[in-house]
Amino acid sequence: MMRTFAKHLILSLIVVMAFMSCSQDTLDANTEQDNMLKQAVRASSPNGQLEHFILPNESDLDQIPQDKVLNPLTQAKVDLGKFLFFETGIALDAFNPQGMGTYSCASCHIPSAGFRPGTFQGIADGGAGFGVNGEDRGIMSGYEEDDMDTQDARALSLLNVAYVENTFWNGQFGAGGVNIGTEDVWTHDNGSHVNELTVNGQHYQAIEAQNIEGVETHRMLMNKKIADSLGFTTMFDASFPEFDIEERYSKLTLSLALSAYIRTLLSNQAPFQSWLKGNYSALSSAEKQGGMLFFGKANCSTCHYNKNLGSKEFHALGVNDMYHRPSFSSSKEDFRNQGRGGFTGKEEDMFKFKVPQLYNMSDTPFYFHGSSIESLTDLVEYKNDAVKENENVPDGQMSEKFKSLNLTVEEKNNLVQFLEKSLYDPNLTRYQPENLMSGGCFPNADPQSMQDLGCR
Repeated sequence: MMRTFAKHLILSLIVVMAFMSCSQDTLDANTEQDNMLKQAVRASSPNGQLEHFILPNESDLDQIPQDKVLNPLTQAKVDLGKFLFFETGIALDAFNPQGMGTYSCASCHIPSAGFRPGTFQGIADGGAGFGVNGEDRGIMSGYEEDDMDTQDARALSLLNVAYVENTFWNGQFGAGGVNIGTEDVWTHDNGSHVNELTVNGQHYQAIEAQNIEGVETHRMLMNKKIADSLGFTTMFDASFPEFDIEERYSKLTLSLALSAYIRTLLSNQAPFQSWLKGNYSALSSAEKQGGMLFFGKANCSTCHYNKNLGSKEFHALGVNDMYHRPSFSSSKEDFRNQGRGGFTGKEEDMFKFKVPQLYNMSDTPFYFHGSSIESLTDLVEYKNDAVKENENVPDGQMSEKFKSLNLTVEEKNNLVQFLEKSLYDPNLTRYQPENLMSGGCFPNADPQSMQDLGCR
């Protein structure tokens, strides 16, 4: 009996030691992966530090890039902007009466869609319907196609836009950054499009400049009567005490409050952010391998190297434009198809588009300015193959960084894992109010959207 017990004891010890050995091997492998990923991230960081890529907390206003002269961040201003961003009650300059009060900023920048449209093209005034995630947005009865307020280039995500110096796919907004020296085209007829960017001359930073223009473009109004009716008067008073009472409730202060809120939209709860802060179990083995590819062999970080995994660079990748697919009011002649060149008028800038941030790409299946790619797998394949799809883009304009990557099937899958999961903040609805001050339906309030959203 003693021999049998001893035999079982020895077998048990062998099993435990084998398990411990396997566990140690797993720990060693994980540690090696983490160290290799750290090395790759540091090599891609402009200052050689992991911390370069860490996003601040949205409540830590002092750490968020801002216009400290013309629009310093305050919590009161951010809180006001949060309500106004979703408020359909300010959509009072609609083209047709039935469009009045039916759309908001969030019609085209939905939190659950990564602050992008839920469908391939953004539609504000003249749009109807929502679906589950904005995917059912279509034309409102009584509107002609040319009456609609549509975005003829894929709406960029508002996540981490505080780190963008010049906004829009062509970077046209903002007096500083890459727009220094472009003053002569801020109001200029370049032959195909008349630039009307006098707002740049007011020397607001890019986000504020775009929103000052955007409030006009997207047919929104604000005055004392509207502020009173929607319940915002006290919040405007707290946000803009430096403005005279006659100017405090206006389209300018509306745009400044929206800009303050937008600057706080940070994807700081993504697993990659957690990993950067030392939680090495936040990423799976496949994601870590994908991260090493992102910051290594796949060359993604040669363009996506800023804190938001974007940059101020512009590149021609030869992707199709919005008009290549059935869409509202898009055309081959649209200046947006020319990218940076549509703004500057310079031949060397033609068909070059901004390098966007990459967080929460998996929220909606539309990529690039023309929404021509509809999955992350296809996006990685497109970058891997490096073969343009748009014959309108001359070979001589194609980016020198657009080269075949020669990734294996496993490597492509791992890279997709990193893009899809590691860069996904699962809690963007924290930036959405539970209810509006006005009590209205949001982000849309047309009859179909209200039914889709369960507002009645």
